[in-house]
Amino acid sequence: MKISALAASRMIATAAAFFMLTSLHAGSLPASKIGLQLYSLRNQFQKDVPGTLDEVKAFGFRNVELAGTYNLTPEQFKQQLDARGLVAVSGHFAYERYRDDVEGVAHDAQILGLKYCGCAWIPHAGAFDEKTCREAADVFNRAGEALAKHGLKFFYHTHGYEFQPFQDGTLFDLLMHETNPKYVNFEMDVFWIVHPGQDPVKLLNEYGKRWQLMHVKGMREGTPTGLLTGSSDVTNDVAVGQGKIDYVPILKAAKKAGVKYYIIEDESPSSEQQIPQSLNFLKTVRW
Repeated sequence: MKISALAASRMIATAAAFFMLTSLHAGSLPASKIGLQLYSLRNQFQKDVPGTLDEVKAFGFRNVELAGTYNLTPEQFKQQLDARGLVAVSGHFAYERYRDDVEGVAHDAQILGLKYCGCAWIPHAGAFDEKTCREAADVFNRAGEALAKHGLKFFYHTHGYEFQPFQDGTLFDLLMHETNPKYVNFEMDVFWIVHPGQDPVKLLNEYGKRWQLMHVKGMREGTPTGLLTGSSDVTNDVAVGQGKIDYVPILKAAKKAGVKYYIIEDESPSSEQQIPQSLNFLKTVRW
């Protein structure tokens, strides 16, 4: 069958357009996967919970991650979220609650409608060590199994201090190996991977689907790295897409790993100005 030059050119143009559309879809981040860690507006929440949630909605968010309910009960906070169409997909609770009151965590999480329950800090005196790491792994395994019975997923949020050298790797590797993949997931905080001098892309590729969530934040140019303190001046947080972290390869690796939610966190005094910039970057960036 002969094809005219015009028909052939149309077929090529159609194929090219299809390729461009599918490539764009493959290299973009759906708004439904983007959220805000409400701790970014902690000072505002202390003064005015309803007004601050109005601001979160006005920014354009639907998904949020919690770090407390700012003197409201879980029931009261859920009502405030529902009134604005905000969905709490995840929340952070203190390590001690996972160790001593995991059923209480499950109760609060179910009221709030969470899918994921996380821990963002393992208490330790001085440098993080093997003993503390193994103790935490045991707490996380038990908590994860208990939460799973309620339909909830547990995760640990990286904070930088876990990358103390250990054998052929780090204590973070030990934490990964000692926790049960069936019950313990992880949230990569990109800032707290770069801060201790680690490579987010390498870790995403290495541990794949164990990364269920991601905290995205920018790091100011000149911020010291290679540190294992788990602390940094909050003014070192800048809008995502600015500063010294190149997010394009990270987002590409995160998609491959199967990250479910990308949570903007901005602890800086300029968070109200920077959050919309971060959200715009995540909505428009392509790779």
